[in-house]
Amino acid sequence: MRLPSVPGRVRRKLARPGPVRVFHDHEYLRHNARRQEHLASLALPVAGASVLEVGAGIGDHTHYFLDRGCSVTVTEAREENLRLLRTRYPRLDVRHLDLDRPVRLAGAPFEVVYCYGTLYHLREPAKAIQFLDDSCARTLLLETCVSFGDEPVLNPIKEDRRDPSQALSGRGCRPTRPWVLRELRRHFQFVYLPLTQPNHEEFPTDWTRPELHRLPLARAVFVASRFALDNPVLSTELPVRQDRHL
Repeated sequence: MRLPSVPGRVRRKLARPGPVRVFHDHEYLRHNARRQEHLASLALPVAGASVLEVGAGIGDHTHYFLDRGCSVTVTEAREENLRLLRTRYPRLDVRHLDLDRPVRLAGAPFEVVYCYGTLYHLREPAKAIQFLDDSCARTLLLETCVSFGDEPVLNPIKEDRRDPSQALSGRGCRPTRPWVLRELRRHFQFVYLPLTQPNHEEFPTDWTRPELHRLPLARAVFVASRFALDNPVLSTELPVRQDRHL
């Protein structure tokens, strides 16, 4: 008996990788580990804090704060990711939040706001930073893809909205480090960049030689604070050269 054919659009939908397959790819897991190792090396005071995590994906960064006794509110824009978050963390406060169209959250402001790997997937990143400012009582931890360049440029791009790790709107950006620094300084009195980078090849260590960075993505870490941080691994200026953290 001949089985009925499957329409092309259904075949394409079935062929798309689901969130777990995307986020638990070997290189994705390795990338997460290197970022969180680096965050720990900064020795920032987060233990026991109230934390807002934005753009959480399926929650592979969330345990960093849970293991430090934090009270975590987890947010994500995609419904398929939210379903997995609620399954993985049934006791946590998991909420829908689209950073391109944010609404004030009950419980805000939070002591720590965590925004890793999300800003460059946004169509309106400046508005998102305004929201992160409004939601933050103490410290904003931000990591994002950036472009090389000495001028504050946003560099909008298209992304595949069908991919559970990409922009929900289909529009993202690759801002320069000066653009991110400028926008953060609009809202926070103290903005820092680490003198170190994660032990991962997507994080450049020499910003004067873009030709040496042959990967499609380049990344940087920022720390914004309401209070001055006396931390020897943080700089208020854009470091042109950074080391790998120990």
